[in-house]
Amino acid sequence: MVFSSTIFLFYFLPATLILYFISPYKWKNLLLLVASIFFFSWGAPVFIFILLTSITIDFLIGRMMVSMEKKQKRKPFLLASLILNLGLLVYFKYANFFIENFNSLLELFGARNIEWIYIVLPIGISFFTFQKLSYIIDIYRAVRKPLKKWTDFALYILLFPQLIAGPIIRYSQIADQLIDRRSMLNMDNKLYGLRRFIIGLAKKMMIANTLGLHVDLAFSNGVENLGTWSSWVIIIAYAMQIYFDFSGYSDMAIGIGRILGFKIPENFKNPYIANNVIDFWRRWHITLTNWFRDYLFFPLAFSFSKKMGKGKYLNLKTDYYIYFFTSLITFGLIGFWHGASWAFLLWGLYHGIWLILNRFLLKSFFRKIGKIPAILITFLIVLVGWVLFRCDDMDQSLVFFHKMFSFSSTGQIFPSSFWLIFILSLIISFLPALGKLESYFEKIRFEEKSLSFSIFRYILILAILILCMSEVVSTGFNPFIYFRF
Repeated sequence: MVFSSTIFLFYFLPATLILYFISPYKWKNLLLLVASIFFFSWGAPVFIFILLTSITIDFLIGRMMVSMEKKQKRKPFLLASLILNLGLLVYFKYANFFIENFNSLLELFGARNIEWIYIVLPIGISFFTFQKLSYIIDIYRAVRKPLKKWTDFALYILLFPQLIAGPIIRYSQIADQLIDRRSMLNMDNKLYGLRRFIIGLAKKMMIANTLGLHVDLAFSNGVENLGTWSSWVIIIAYAMQIYFDFSGYSDMAIGIGRILGFKIPENFKNPYIANNVIDFWRRWHITLTNWFRDYLFFPLAFSFSKKMGKGKYLNLKTDYYIYFFTSLITFGLIGFWHGASWAFLLWGLYHGIWLILNRFLLKSFFRKIGKIPAILITFLIVLVGWVLFRCDDMDQSLVFFHKMFSFSSTGQIFPSSFWLIFILSLIISFLPALGKLESYFEKIRFEEKSLSFSIFRYILILAILILCMSEVVSTGFNPFIYFRF
């Protein structure tokens, strides 16, 4: 079930909200849990049993860990949870990739291939696996105590607004709200959540889908048929598509969460006005970046630091080597997290290399050239990365790169409806870079103003909702890009 579907918008969401608000407070978590199980089971009924079993095991591990004061005694339980959750993730998401590559290796030596039944990927596994690990690691570090009720823990993992594609909610960020969020169940939060949800739906239906039609058409017709001009237009359109699609989903998740009394963390902050690659990752998929930073990058850097100590190798401080290797490992895994292919791994390493260059060589350069040139250069770097991300394989990526820089004149012709949305997406993405407009636009979008302004805004939002609803009805199935991850 997806947010941009008739079954969700016209049936599931209204029914869930009505039952939620008329239920006594003590039943609200249980009702949301049942609704979330139904939501997940709608598209993957078989996998819900695997998920519920793993949730139960993690809940029991968390309860056993809390009784142990010494960290050393908690470590075996942490390892058990890591093996369980990462084992399931590797099996379902990467087994096909490893077997296919191993078979390719066997073919080189003339050996017989391994027979293998293709494994279907459970939707949302990349996201809920990281939330489960967050729960266990926070308990291991004694950051938070475990939840007392299995139903509360299951709701933390299965909460339907963020279940399929995030944002990734850390346990410490939502623990108190799972136990008591009565102060959040007010009209201000409901109205804020409604506005946020409609904004996200508009991003998806009116911008991302329109751009996506032409991006998909270009790739289905063959990138070899693109010219230089059209290849640049297509990759910029894809950059806008993936941003408005994924940030639209995040807005919808945050909006529904706020209506229900949960404060789900922000996931995007105008990423295309970043003035370097480090800044881009502070603005893009924020919850994923922060998860890898706190649960992998920092522990890995600390471990390397203990082993290497202070000193110099080849006239460079050990800090340089630690940052270099830690960044490459972290961003290689961020890329591989997105999908089981060499292209995703290369995309992650590509960004890791730019982070290293930015940290040690380009920091002063980006500062000196000024804000607008720095934004444009950063956007160009990100665009090149999106080629690796969007293309089906490395061969297609190389063809696309060739088309981008071959200065050929042939290519795709775009209708006026495309150009309208294309230009609108660029304006929305880059206009906040001008002066203090970024914070000003955030206030216009999400804060209450005068009565007349509020009335105007809700009339506008209602009109946008009607347009989006009609688009949903007419187009049918509208999957989000990040569902594949």
